[in-house]
Amino acid sequence: MSAPPLPHGAKVVVVSGPGGVGKGTLVELLLDRDPHLWLSRSWTTRDRRPGEAADAYRFVSEAEFGAHAEQGGFLEWVEFLDYRQGSPVPTPPDGSDVLFEIDVKGARRIKEMYPEALLVFVDAPSREEQAERMRGRGDAPERIAQRVEKATEEAAAATGLGMRLLVNDDLDRALAELQAVIAEHRSS
Repeated sequence: MSAPPLPHGAKVVVVSGPGGVGKGTLVELLLDRDPHLWLSRSWTTRDRRPGEAADAYRFVSEAEFGAHAEQGGFLEWVEFLDYRQGSPVPTPPDGSDVLFEIDVKGARRIKEMYPEALLVFVDAPSREEQAERMRGRGDAPERIAQRVEKATEEAAAATGLGMRLLVNDDLDRALAELQAVIAEHRSS
């Protein structure tokens, strides 16, 4: 699939990172503060977590996801642990930059389609902190173990892609750093 065209001048920003590092919180805050960012809402076949916002993803059945994939409705999609998730073809309004909150495999695919995309990898200060954050949001112990193990692979893949690393050890500082990186990208 070739890259679908975006509105003239639109920039692409990808925020990736393992589960529990706070990337969703950072993206939510970023969207509240930057009216020129448009989020490409990912689709997923997994169940909504307790307390997770209904619009965190487009939650769909396996059948609906499969049909959309067959129709070419995704830029990329992956099987992740025991579910599928994907980025739909973006349709941002004019004057907006496109923001993807996706995994590292998806980031690689977006970079292939949009070579000028900014790729940012958000990580926790440690795997112990990552696990603690997931416990705090109610993830099951076996899911936490899977995600922490996967995080090491994701960090290595992010390094291989040359992603900008952002350690989320302080939310305000991390948000300011993310805003600065995006501003730099927009001015290039």
